[in-house]
Amino acid sequence: MVPDPTRPLRVALLARAVYPFHGYGGLERHMYDLTRGLLDRGVAVTLIAPPPGPARVPDREADLALGHPRLTLTTVPYLTFPGAGRRGTTILDRSTAYPLFGWRAGRAAARLAERGAIDIVHASGASALGYARARRRRPGSTVPLVFNPHGLEEFGGTSPDRARLKRVGYWPLRRAVTYCAQAADRVIATDRALVATVLEHLHVPPDAVRVVPNAIDLHAIDRSAARTAGAALRRRLGLEADAVVLLSVGRLAANKGFDVLLGALRTLVDRRVLRGASWRCVVVGSGPMQASLARDIGALGLDGRVVLPGSVCAEDLHGWYEAATLFVHPTLYEGSSIATLEAMAHARPIVATTVGGLPDKVRPGVNGWLVPPGDAPALAAAIGEALADRQRLAVLGAASRTIVEREFSTEVAMRRLLDVYHELCAG
Repeated sequence: MVPDPTRPLRVALLARAVYPFHGYGGLERHMYDLTRGLLDRGVAVTLIAPPPGPARVPDREADLALGHPRLTLTTVPYLTFPGAGRRGTTILDRSTAYPLFGWRAGRAAARLAERGAIDIVHASGASALGYARARRRRPGSTVPLVFNPHGLEEFGGTSPDRARLKRVGYWPLRRAVTYCAQAADRVIATDRALVATVLEHLHVPPDAVRVVPNAIDLHAIDRSAARTAGAALRRRLGLEADAVVLLSVGRLAANKGFDVLLGALRTLVDRRVLRGASWRCVVVGSGPMQASLARDIGALGLDGRVVLPGSVCAEDLHGWYEAATLFVHPTLYEGSSIATLEAMAHARPIVATTVGGLPDKVRPGVNGWLVPPGDAPALAAAIGEALADRQRLAVLGAASRTIVEREFSTEVAMRRLLDVYHELCAG
């Protein structure tokens, strides 16, 4: 059905988490930027998500943006078990509570479609499950489905033991995600490097896949990027202006590879690449590995050098990007990596691994270094090479910013996404 040209395009966005309601993570931030980007371009959005929870981030600007008159918030409970989210429970939660939420959220979208209240459903991961079922049972009562599987972590692994655990534990979630993808009109790959992964795991036709990046709002970042905030954080650490600050950002979980980073740091200290008190490594985030990482820091003799500030407010997060000499992302498995894009937007050079969509963003010799996942010696060598020629880092950082502006800005992503929407509505 072709939408009425006299009214805004109406899109239902489905997701299990959205910033600032559910904390500050890659998915959360992407969904917020997507919602705001569509609203800024005249689209009417119905956001179907869980109610705001205890992880809600105080952010007046975000609250004002989500109070837009063209935004309707529809909440669907995310019902899980006590203690979900603690170490060892993530897989169980994602394979039980998440598909149940997706069933309910998708049914809510189906009811809107039946009433003629929306033109497109755009769903993330298993949040589309109920809508995918409605499409198969009552295809004439639905509108087109755009499906974004994001990083497909449920199909990947970390260590061999962890990979085996995921293959078993994530089986229900894999089934749900595959079911959603095969009911969709278009499936989004967030990076060119992920197209092959999408085709391999989801078994969808190649002509159904479109590359639309998980993008970031450069204007919002620039408003938050006060250099004085970075300088203040350096002073908080007792560092001089020319001291080395290595920054990592992410959930403190096994797949992020922070234990590998600690091993690389120990090597760099032993080789006197990192000397005395003239450096710090800051790992921003929280999660189930926080206590074990703190123990590893002590066992490796890195106390006082590796800092775990936990989750921080948006202002401090952007301050840490400004404070950083080098951004290091040692992840073992990744989707698109909003944190890497944010660091690049702050004109920081990058050391990252060759997983997920990172090779689309980090170009060796242009804006950083890529190393194999889980390889502490290679990670140490890349960090050491970066710090050996610090004058070059500004050039690499400027290239990072240029890459984001050309390929990963909200403007670029919204243009591609609206092309997908209009293609489906016109058909």
